[in-house]
Amino acid sequence: MLIVEGIEKAYKTGGLFSKEKQKILKNVSFECKSGECLGVIGESGSGKSTLGRLLIGIEQPDAGRVLFEGRSVNDRVIRLGSISAVFQDYTSSINPFFTVKQAIIEPIKIKKSTKIEIENRIDYLLNQVGLASSYKEKYPHELSGGQIQRVCIARAIATEPKCILLDEAISSLDVSVQVQILKLLKELKEIYNMSYIFITHDIQAAAYICDRIIIFKNGKIEETVETSDLKNVQSAYARKLLQKLITL
Repeated sequence: MLIVEGIEKAYKTGGLFSKEKQKILKNVSFECKSGECLGVIGESGSGKSTLGRLLIGIEQPDAGRVLFEGRSVNDRVIRLGSISAVFQDYTSSINPFFTVKQAIIEPIKIKKSTKIEIENRIDYLLNQVGLASSYKEKYPHELSGGQIQRVCIARAIATEPKCILLDEAISSLDVSVQVQILKLLKELKEIYNMSYIFITHDIQAAAYICDRIIIFKNGKIEETVETSDLKNVQSAYARKLLQKLITL
């Protein structure tokens, strides 16, 4: 469904007029299948978030391509309603002057719906992420971090996309809230049969939710492994990450 072919990305370093570049992604290729949760794990600075931006078309690769159902994700029409994202910084993900209703309504406008249909859809989405319909009139500053991230998830599933990018989507939350959000994501994936690309530095979270895991290091794929076979990773770097894993 989502195919990544030999993508590379570099950014300028050393000031405005510098010609020097630092290569962040180096010949990265993989596939995320329909209905699969594919994890991308690695330490901070490994290039995971840069990869995420390319996967949803926010940025373009210097080389290679990202295809969604055979067509480039750089085409906004291809992404619209089919690919969505939930990011780490939930505080900046929603306009602080928008109510919850206004935030969720944005993607719903893609489909031609009556006001009553939209209102009912918002109530339904909030219910799915564990929030009462009364939350739709609240503003972000009135919500906890976990509640805001639930709103972000409701917005992400509003168009029933085929694929959601989750870029460190739980890392800013308290541990107890992280567990709740992971359970919610698992439930929603089953309901909508969506694919997830789960970018994280937390191998425990990846082991809980993912079907396969890409071990990412210095802008390259170090190893790809089935989650059920995590204990048998081959590379020294992957084994180092596994030392942080208490239970699968």
